[in-house]
Amino acid sequence: MSYLDIAVANETIQTTDIKGKEYAEVNQRIKAFRMIYPDGSITTEMLSNDNGVCIFKAIISDKDGRVLGTGTAYEKEDSSFINKTSYIENCETSAVGRALGMCGFGIDVSVASAEEVANAIHNQEPTQEEADNYVMEFGKYKGTKLKDVPTDYIEWLLANKSDPKLIKLIELATGLVIPGQEEQEERLFLINEIQKLCDEKVVDLEEVKDKFKVDSLIDMTTEQLNKCVKALERK
Repeated sequence: MSYLDIAVANETIQTTDIKGKEYAEVNQRIKAFRMIYPDGSITTEMLSNDNGVCIFKAIISDKDGRVLGTGTAYEKEDSSFINKTSYIENCETSAVGRALGMCGFGIDVSVASAEEVANAIHNQEPTQEEADNYVMEFGKYKGTKLKDVPTDYIEWLLANKSDPKLIKLIELATGLVIPGQEEQEERLFLINEIQKLCDEKVVDLEEVKDKFKVDSLIDMTTEQLNKCVKALERK
């Protein structure tokens, strides 16, 4: 079996976009493997499953039992909603995906499978418990729990920090519904513009908040922010 045969099989693989990058799903890798090795074997073994942490190993072999590639994977039972019921299955699938990647299937995009990457990204997201207990590590409120930080400083954080994890922590800790990246950038621009115009026109920011019946600029809708900017520009 030549590398060219594997390359041809890889051309049949449909990929999945995850955060702007293409990844091959495990089922697509299995399909490509079966095109080349219809009598080959995919063997899995659970190496451990202790305290909700599972480790699997997968071995890919040809029809004569010659090992073509191996892969291992690790999953935690409580790391995601789906893992609460299927972490063992997910772990086995990820191990198979990595083993097939080591054989050359689906590696035109990445050794990691789409399922593995999606799960890894999810596991990086903070939990509600983490947000509730998160303590500020910088700034004037260093040492203060995020949920106890004043709204005006939260405004400043959203306007000046672009760390996705921090933004998610703020959303969970404060209950704010933070818009998507593009809308968020627009809102941050408008908030900064309002603050700048208030300084230039000598307008009390508290009066602006009272007019729109909000405690903070971040409580205003994007439409209200736009209206506010236009009103200040006319002054």
